[in-house]
Amino acid sequence: MEDNRLFEEFPPVSTEKWEEVIVKDLKGADYEKKLVWKTLEGFNVKPYYRAEDLNELEYLNTNPAQFPFVRGMQADGNVWDIRQDIEEKDLEKANAVALNALQCGANALGLNVSEVQTVDDMKLLLRDVNPECIKIHLFSTQDYRRVLELFVEAVKQAGYDTKRCAGSVCFDPNRTALLMGRYSRSVDDEVRYEVGLVRYAERELPLFRVLTIGGELLHNAGSNLTEELGFTLAAANDVLARLTDAGLSVDQVARRVVFSFATGSNYFMEIAKIRAARLLWARIVEQYHPDSVAECRVFIQATTCRWNLSVYDAYVNMLRTTTETMSAAIAGADSITVVAFDRPYKENDEFGSRIARNQQILLKEESYLDKIVDPAAGSYYIENLTDKLAGQAWQLFLEVEEKAGFRKAVEQGFVQERVGATARKRDMDIATRRTTILGTNQYPNLNERVREKLQSNVLEKYVPMSEAQFAVLRQYRGSEAFEELRLATEGSGMRPKVFLLTYGNLAMRKARSGFATNFFGVAGYEIIDNAGFATAAEGVHAALVADADIVVMCSSDDEYAEIAQEVCQGLKGKVKSIVLAGYPKEQVETYREMGVDEFIHIKTNTLECLREFQHLMGIM
Repeated sequence: MEDNRLFEEFPPVSTEKWEEVIVKDLKGADYEKKLVWKTLEGFNVKPYYRAEDLNELEYLNTNPAQFPFVRGMQADGNVWDIRQDIEEKDLEKANAVALNALQCGANALGLNVSEVQTVDDMKLLLRDVNPECIKIHLFSTQDYRRVLELFVEAVKQAGYDTKRCAGSVCFDPNRTALLMGRYSRSVDDEVRYEVGLVRYAERELPLFRVLTIGGELLHNAGSNLTEELGFTLAAANDVLARLTDAGLSVDQVARRVVFSFATGSNYFMEIAKIRAARLLWARIVEQYHPDSVAECRVFIQATTCRWNLSVYDAYVNMLRTTTETMSAAIAGADSITVVAFDRPYKENDEFGSRIARNQQILLKEESYLDKIVDPAAGSYYIENLTDKLAGQAWQLFLEVEEKAGFRKAVEQGFVQERVGATARKRDMDIATRRTTILGTNQYPNLNERVREKLQSNVLEKYVPMSEAQFAVLRQYRGSEAFEELRLATEGSGMRPKVFLLTYGNLAMRKARSGFATNFFGVAGYEIIDNAGFATAAEGVHAALVADADIVVMCSSDDEYAEIAQEVCQGLKGKVKSIVLAGYPKEQVETYREMGVDEFIHIKTNTLECLREFQHLMGIM
């Protein structure tokens, strides 16, 4: 009875009523422009969602561990593997790192086996590691069949049962093509190789997955999440189709597949991506009529992305990778790797690896994210994102199928062109600072110097084969272009002085001096701020005394009319550039005639503008 009275005091409010209030509060502003988010993925997100927005979502009636597995694979808990990928090639050192990682909380290992040539090499790498208890994931540039054979022999000689060893080899049939511009095998040879891997795993390593579909390659080339998901599904379906045509059952193939996704900082969308991946893959496998519905499940390895990591203000990378790890955990990823925060500029070491492990351990042991099954379930927002992403990715999947599958789409350049177009848009958003990379294109630490701590060759660079037959997916970080500017400044031996000539209205001069500080600070210039000058002449004199290279007028549009002429007359030819913060559209040409060289404002392409200043300063 008490509850009923409470509900009577707070009657439900209809969507129509909410909309009326919102429209009223907007005071004539455009609803779509102000409140609707137009995502990079190609669909719109409303400002709020209600229970009625779930009415069309059929999968909501399922429980965790039930087809189509959108709610995860586990009915009780949300346990995932804490995986540490060890890139060290020296086998003795790699083994030491692995043992330390296991002692400090990791329960799965990614091991670089590119230098493993013999069984003894593999035994050295695995020394004191129990592969029956620890999941082993092997990555290499060599023949994965040979890698598996060496692994099996080493495990047997160590006295372990290979039938109880779980893990994977990171064999992605499309990796070389996407990075180097050419498939290394014909279709027929590829089928024979993949069939051999699957059959060998069935005999010797029944708990191993040997077919990795690398969505992270797309993500780290600048794709949006629709592209990462849709193309990954298409690539996986390619494998499924050609191996079932070759005589394997869908059950034999599906249980060997790993989806390897990167997770970025689009928090809720990344949760939705992983949930949508399980939904769509289950629907795809279902069409092949597996003997067991369990084969409609997919193992998802999530790795925090490299695309949004930065060299400058690198500790912010910890925040990025933490939210990315949370997205993967909440979405129910089976295994998670956290890229060390300092990976963009140095080789892996114990400090970076320890922080990366501990981020996952904290999310398990202190935030209890491993205790709750599908914590996102029922969220009006996330459920709708899941549905929208699934719908967009499915349409892309169908486009690829119309081109005769993923391999054909790669050979035709469709995948590269689509991802490249998205990457260019993302690059432009960074260049114009519509997308903020904290500490790099906005809010820089003005006193930070990183050039001396950079280590060469820390990131794997892929150069297309000389005989490349099609375009490649360039793996890069979104911050690289701005970092290049600032590193050039550091390496030039000079640091241009930017003098802020502040005048007039307090609020406007502070706002515009702050804007100018950020603008030139991201190129590593020295900023000379001022409390405000009583006259233009006073500001001109101070700028000359400071030996400024660039002078930026910071005031209100109205007050520029009072000082611009005098500032330009006093500084023209005595400094390298006179800049006005803002864009008084009606007076721009007038100010240019007076001697203003550049206008900086929120619509400026910051990257291109700073490149011009670098040329002017003789830095680039």
